[in-house]
Amino acid sequence: MSEHKVVIVGAGMGGLSSALLLAHQGLDVTVVEAAGEPGGKVHSREVDGVAIDSGPTVFTMRWVFDALLHSVGTSVEAEMQITPLQVLARHFWPDGSQLDLSADARLSEAAIAAWSGGDEARRFQKFCQTTRALYAALEGPMIRAQRPSMGGFMGDLGFKGLGVLAQLGPMRSLWQQLGHQFTDPRLSQLFARYATYCGSSPWQSPATLMLIAQVEMDGVWSVQGGMVGMAEALVRVARRRGAVFRYHSTCQRIEKRQGRVCGVRLQSGEFLPADRVIFNGDAAALRQGLLGDEARQAVPKASPPRSLSALTWSMHTATEGVALDRHNVFFQNTYASEFEDIFERQRLPQQPTVYVCAQDRPAPLALGQAERIFCLVNAPASGDGNAITEEALEQCQTHTFQHLRQLGLQLQPTATHSLRTTPQDFHRRFPASGGALYGQATHGWTSIFSRPGSNTPLPGLFLAGGSVHPGPGVPMAALSGQRAAEALMASLASTSMFQMGATFGGTSTP
Repeated sequence: MSEHKVVIVGAGMGGLSSALLLAHQGLDVTVVEAAGEPGGKVHSREVDGVAIDSGPTVFTMRWVFDALLHSVGTSVEAEMQITPLQVLARHFWPDGSQLDLSADARLSEAAIAAWSGGDEARRFQKFCQTTRALYAALEGPMIRAQRPSMGGFMGDLGFKGLGVLAQLGPMRSLWQQLGHQFTDPRLSQLFARYATYCGSSPWQSPATLMLIAQVEMDGVWSVQGGMVGMAEALVRVARRRGAVFRYHSTCQRIEKRQGRVCGVRLQSGEFLPADRVIFNGDAAALRQGLLGDEARQAVPKASPPRSLSALTWSMHTATEGVALDRHNVFFQNTYASEFEDIFERQRLPQQPTVYVCAQDRPAPLALGQAERIFCLVNAPASGDGNAITEEALEQCQTHTFQHLRQLGLQLQPTATHSLRTTPQDFHRRFPASGGALYGQATHGWTSIFSRPGSNTPLPGLFLAGGSVHPGPGVPMAALSGQRAAEALMASLASTSMFQMGATFGGTSTP
């Protein structure tokens, strides 16, 4: 076992990625997690004895996990069972219209032609060309890179990438850009929804978030055992490489000695020595001093705007009415009001868009068969205040399920077959977040440069998770864990070179 001890605080997707990479390198890795299971925001809730995925439900960017597992000598196929989905999502509108977006763009194009006309289908085809070019331009300098700087980002883009951004109109909001792409407002609404994948408003997020459409069109998979099954698979691999996992172990503070990290103190009083620590939690927890005053310096002092939170229902019940696929979105007519309510009025939306994940679909179900259902509406990240009252929660629940009934889905939560999760609950689960599920909001085109990176000003402390670069979402959090592991290994290498230089009279050249 290596002489270098690493403690990872948090077993979210970022921490799990770091753990298996560092353990594979032979380091002494211990992961401490306050909860009783791995996954972080990837988690399930039990209803009627059945586990319902109650966090992220979409598996995209498979290449991230292919590369991660290949780098430690295994593969996605060897560690988990996944199934590609033919329908990316089924969408419903108050006018009674319905549209399936498919993994095969040609099927989507044909569906749009039948639904909205040939001109709009051609606009969709052009939209796909634009998102492919945008993703190709930004994957390297934005998604794969360590924390980008403005100058480095522009340099890495090159003339071709800069040309793609110039054609796009990077100063436009996502909503403005979609208005240039489509004439049917329902398509603008559909693709504007991708801003919420980053916990943001399409009226304030940059047009570059269009690339998320390409991420989904590159493939969406379901995981046997749910997304929690993915987290458990990463734990199994990391354990085989020697990583140790300690659940129900809350980190009280990150300690330093002689100007650098020296370990973590658990709430139990136990001290775990370490010469490197990775914090896989919301950066706001460090900023607020929840892990000790000495760790505050690891992140910028200024508090960025919070991303979306959510109000969710985990259910085990039969459904009636419209046919569901695995991923379903039920839109409202007045789309802007949802984001005005959340970001401007700091209240639950009066007219929420409703996401419904039918986790036993697309397999056929018997009439009246209970199924695993997860419903979500966006909410403000004010779970640490008094803004969201019980009355407001009940009112939003009423609006949500009335809207589903109006669009043809008969579904009603009851005390016996559903569990509700509020922004207050998410705040308790993820301290200092207010319930924000995506770190900071991605508002303004420069927001990608304001997230903390994996390196910090506190020597020996590194960051991972959805609140740091490259951003929120399961694959992005996993990438952040890889970046943290790379930065940690680089710090070990530089320390070795420094020691070698000291040995050879102040020079690193023998």
